[in-house]
Amino acid sequence: MAKISACIISFNEEKKIEDCIKSLLPVVDEIIVVDSLSTDRTKEIAGKYTDKIHDQKFLGHIEQKNLAIDKASHDWILSLDCDERLSSELQQSILAIKEQLDGAPVQVNGYRMPRKTFYIYTWLNHCWYPDIKTRLFNRKVSRWGGVNPHDHLIVSEGEVKLLNGDIQHYSFDSISQHMKTIDSFTEIGAREIIKKGKKVSLLDPFSHGFWTFFKTYFIKRGFLDGFPGIVVSLLSGMHVFVKYSKVIMIRRAGD
Repeated sequence: MAKISACIISFNEEKKIEDCIKSLLPVVDEIIVVDSLSTDRTKEIAGKYTDKIHDQKFLGHIEQKNLAIDKASHDWILSLDCDERLSSELQQSILAIKEQLDGAPVQVNGYRMPRKTFYIYTWLNHCWYPDIKTRLFNRKVSRWGGVNPHDHLIVSEGEVKLLNGDIQHYSFDSISQHMKTIDSFTEIGAREIIKKGKKVSLLDPFSHGFWTFFKTYFIKRGFLDGFPGIVVSLLSGMHVFVKYSKVIMIRRAGD
């Protein structure tokens, strides 16, 4: 039977990391934590379950996650964020295929799974669902890529299959927390756009922001999520509007 290394990156996640780790215990053979110099009890709590905790000043989401992969002992990696959990159905799906991970007739090198978000007080069944993520993968042919802070996994060869069961994403406890994350992520995203030299027009904040709202609220039927649905749709559009606006403002300020 193949062995699986769980990889987690963390920073000041004392409220959420324990539930994340507990959900991994039934299916993984080791737990790797790469911590960005937390100042709370994150490492102390993680230390109850693993001694493989590595300190690393934050390099970027993609870089931290790839570092965690490199620290693992096993080739099969299961990657979760601290605010995520494996549902019981997903645990059973992983256990059902674990025995075949290294011996499938047609090589499967990755597994995708839907992610469902719990927003403040309720599950979002439409706005951000199903947010399909590849989180179980063979590191021999896989690396994290994308544009910070929106990383995604790249599996260079072999099949990627879908598993039953959700990743449960306990995202934001309040609108204030969501707003703080928007400020942080748009700053990172804007800097990445500038670093890549991407052109941004004065219309881009409006067009991209409106399209994100429209897609989330109407196409993905966010209106069926009630009042949280419109909040999430509006803030999703604002996120994109702010990111492109920051690009324009930073360039004009010459920073």
